[in-house]
Amino acid sequence: MTTKQKILIVDDDENIAELISLYLTKECFDTRIVHDGEEALQAFKEYEPNLILLDLMLPGIDGYQVCREIRQKSSTPIIMLSAKGEVFDKVLGLELGADDYIIKPFDSKEMVARVKAVLRRYQPSRNDTSVSKGKCVEYPGIVINLTNYSVLVDGEHIDMPPKELELLYFLAASPNQVFTREQLLDQIWGYEYIGDTRTVDVHIKRLREKIKDHSTWKLSTVWGIGYKFEVK
Repeated sequence: MTTKQKILIVDDDENIAELISLYLTKECFDTRIVHDGEEALQAFKEYEPNLILLDLMLPGIDGYQVCREIRQKSSTPIIMLSAKGEVFDKVLGLELGADDYIIKPFDSKEMVARVKAVLRRYQPSRNDTSVSKGKCVEYPGIVINLTNYSVLVDGEHIDMPPKELELLYFLAASPNQVFTREQLLDQIWGYEYIGDTRTVDVHIKRLREKIKDHSTWKLSTVWGIGYKFEVK
């Protein structure tokens, strides 16, 4: 019997939370609802969700801080929720490690589709650090595997959200080819992000914090154009 994937819903609006839970339960997900940031952090430890739907405006600890604390110890996918009209800094959310965001009110089908899309991208092999064949690129000291969503640097597993890994893989799969920010947005995020090139810059910054330049390769900025995975 297939184990249901678990979704943690964090929203102080009980009606919205229940509605989200209803939609996801119909799609055969297991859900748990909490209504504030402290509850969210506790439920994350106990429930061990496959994905978190995280409202920004929470009593006590807000969604940004919850995201920050979870990211310090886990790469579990996080989709941020923000009501239309609220002050929402998408770039800050991405910098803290969110994988996607949804503006409320949202269409139920779009919400479910985004949850499924993020979960499809995030299928890490937690116990197997061996390199499976398939979509995999390898250079001295680094192995980027899109098949099991893993990155090994000098034999050590590096945790990163799906979008970071996809961006790294895309660049590394075409060594020394320069891609504009717009091209990367289109390839990795799709049409809904077009125009917000800061998204790419944020993810490159996070990749550089996790993966330092190697003597034979590095993530290079091509000023005024975009980025490339430079191989010597």
